[in-house]
Amino acid sequence: MKTLFPPNQTHNGFNPKHHPHNPPNPTTPINPPKLNFPLPNSISRSPCCCVLSDVSDTRRNKNPRSQTPSAASTGRLSKTPSPSFADPDNGSSSFRPSDDYEANEKFKRLVWNGELEVGLRFLESMAVHGLIPDIIPCTSLIRGFCKSGKTKKATRVLEIIEETGAVPDVITYNVLISGYCKSGETNKALALLDRMSVSPDVVTYNTILRSLCDRGKLKEAMEVLDHQVRKECYPDVFTYTILIEATCKENGFEQAMKLLDEMRDKGCTPDVVTYNVLINGICKEGRIDEALEFLNNMSSCYGCQPNVITHNIVLRSMCSTGRWLDAERLLSDMVQKGCSPSVVTFNILINFLCRKGLLGRAIDVLEKMPEHGCTPNSLSYNPLLHGFCKEKKMERALEYLEIMVSRGCYPDIVTYNTLLTALCKDGKVNVAVEMLRQLGNKGCTPVLITYNTVIDGLSKMGDTIAAVELLGEMVRKGLRPDIITYSSLVAGLSREGKIDEAIKFFHKLEGMGIRPNAITYNSVMLGLCKARQTVRAIDFLAYMVSKGCKPTESTYTILVEGVAYEGLAKEALELLNELCSRGVVKKSSAENVTVKI
Repeated sequence: MKTLFPPNQTHNGFNPKHHPHNPPNPTTPINPPKLNFPLPNSISRSPCCCVLSDVSDTRRNKNPRSQTPSAASTGRLSKTPSPSFADPDNGSSSFRPSDDYEANEKFKRLVWNGELEVGLRFLESMAVHGLIPDIIPCTSLIRGFCKSGKTKKATRVLEIIEETGAVPDVITYNVLISGYCKSGETNKALALLDRMSVSPDVVTYNTILRSLCDRGKLKEAMEVLDHQVRKECYPDVFTYTILIEATCKENGFEQAMKLLDEMRDKGCTPDVVTYNVLINGICKEGRIDEALEFLNNMSSCYGCQPNVITHNIVLRSMCSTGRWLDAERLLSDMVQKGCSPSVVTFNILINFLCRKGLLGRAIDVLEKMPEHGCTPNSLSYNPLLHGFCKEKKMERALEYLEIMVSRGCYPDIVTYNTLLTALCKDGKVNVAVEMLRQLGNKGCTPVLITYNTVIDGLSKMGDTIAAVELLGEMVRKGLRPDIITYSSLVAGLSREGKIDEAIKFFHKLEGMGIRPNAITYNSVMLGLCKARQTVRAIDFLAYMVSKGCKPTESTYTILVEGVAYEGLAKEALELLNELCSRGVVKKSSAENVTVKI
């Protein structure tokens, strides 16, 4: 049986890979036009708009195998005296190798030093002067271009090889085919398969099969399998495992079992990875009892001993369906059979218990890990910290953070993001800011969500000055603000009455090519209404609609309350009734607004 691993195949562990006008300028005085209040369903001429006109008037008034050099692998068919050509180390000088050996040595150095572009130009020069390149550095050059996603240049390398009369081997083809597959160019991989000058091997086919199956093209994959068999390149355990996994996903476990039977009939013995794929397929269909039965019969019926990953697959499915007691029994059986649990095993249980709010039992599981030779990692502690934060037990969360560090387990960015979110929600924004400042010293680099969390916390507590300073800091560190960053700032500035500054940030958001959402528009309109600038708010609504952003119920209630806030309660109620009759505002929401008016 072949032992070569195709790309993305994990053999020592199961890997089931396997979202015609500008907005109002705050500095420009408004000349009040007769307002039209944009409403859905083309109701601009409805009685609602007449009400608004009156309001307005009132206000304005994986890699293939390695190979050692050999005479055959170099593809060196002949030695040809070479005229001079440009030396890439010195474009103005001439390089006069005594033969192709000297040129190939230069070529190898360029490729192995990672100078891919220079290496390609040098290879072109070699071809022009009739020199035959070695296959090994050519293959390395193809691999380098494929890794950086430059498959066109990798293709050009193969073209040069073929033009010069060098002989590419199956490894050369496999590297380029793998590059095509990783770039999603499966059609090019299939085309190259058909024109290979050497016979494809099982790695060639497995690479293409994996790519097709990952893209949900099982039918095409089976056609490639037929091609493989006709070429007398027989499938190995990896071939069948790839196809069985894809069959489970597309056609279900029963069809996959037929492929398993075919595999065994043809003398190809399934391994534990194959069976793990099948058990995962059974679990995905919700047939957990059958998966457990399959696991228990693996040794006696199939001659294959289940491993820790097999048990983890079933354990995770039990937890996801709330079968905690069954999960406990499986863990116990697993230990009795001599299959040691892994950190992943315990993390599955801890995560489940924390989601159910059973933090005490989760701690018990955590403390038992060392007894089984497992050291808790950040994924073991993070669910606990999240659970404490969810229950607003910040002191306990910070206590376990200290325990975590004291045991040599360093928190990751997920840990800190969880704590920062909880601190901000709990109103302890200053503590969150201090924690953010210390992240660099703890070897943890803040990411966009880290800054967004604290900026939002500062904005909500009314400290937009600090929030804006934090925005500048994140930009200096190379992080690009997103819609969440600016929405938090716009909302905070609007709440503080700094409406002109809020609109400035709104413009900056648009200038960056980020499309504001309804929340951002609503924040600006709320700020304008609070500043008794309801006319501008209505203009902003018109701009919102013109930009294709659909108003929400909150958009309209904000404006109704704005009209009332300016002393036009009667007109506001009339408008609210019109909006209710149009189905724009729910009756329950209208009642809440009426109370405020």
